[in-house]
Amino acid sequence: MNSFLDIIWLKLLALMQYIAKGLDFILAPLSPLGPSVMILAIVVVTVAVSKFLSKIYKTKRYVELKKEFDYWLDLRNEALALKDTDQGKAMAKNIDQATLNTAYYNYFFEGLLGSLVTKYLPVFLMLAYVNEAFKSDNLAKNFGQAYIYKFINYNGEVIVIGAVFWYVAAILIVFLAWFFADHLYGKYRKKK
Repeated sequence: MNSFLDIIWLKLLALMQYIAKGLDFILAPLSPLGPSVMILAIVVVTVAVSKFLSKIYKTKRYVELKKEFDYWLDLRNEALALKDTDQGKAMAKNIDQATLNTAYYNYFFEGLLGSLVTKYLPVFLMLAYVNEAFKSDNLAKNFGQAYIYKFINYNGEVIVIGAVFWYVAAILIVFLAWFFADHLYGKYRKKK
C-alpha cells in the first residue's frame, strides 16, 4: 500500500512540475515588464477564475439544502405572521429547534466547502506557484534583483517587498477593485 501511495505522490509531483513549466511558458512574454507585472497578471487571472467558478459551481446537494432551508424558513416566517403572536412564537420556536437549525447548518457547511474549492483553492494554488517560481534566487537570476520592490523609509532603513507579499497585496487590491467595479456596474444597470 505504501509503495502504491508513493507512486501516486510521484505522479502528482511530476504533474505539478509540468503545470509549473506550462505557467512559466505562458508568462514568458510578460518577462520584460518585470516580476511585479507578471505576478499581477497571475492575480487577475486567479481572481477571474475564482469568481467564475464560484458562480457556476453549485453541487446538487447544495441546491437541495438551499430549497430545504428556504422551505423551513418560510414556514417559520408564516408561523410568526399568525394573528395569535404567542402561538406563532411557540410554533416558530418548535420549527427552529426541530429542523431549521439543522437545515441551516447543513446548508452553511455545504456552501463553505464549495467556496473552499471554488474561491480559496485557486488562490492558494497560485500562491504556492508564486512562492516557488519567484523566490529570491530565481528573481536574482532572472531579473537581477532578489526582490519585487525596495523602499527606504524615513529612518533610512531598507524595506524589501518579496513575491509572496506582493501577491497577497495584489490579491486584496484586485478583489477590492472587482467588488467596486461590480457595484458600479450594478448601479449603471439599474439606471438603464
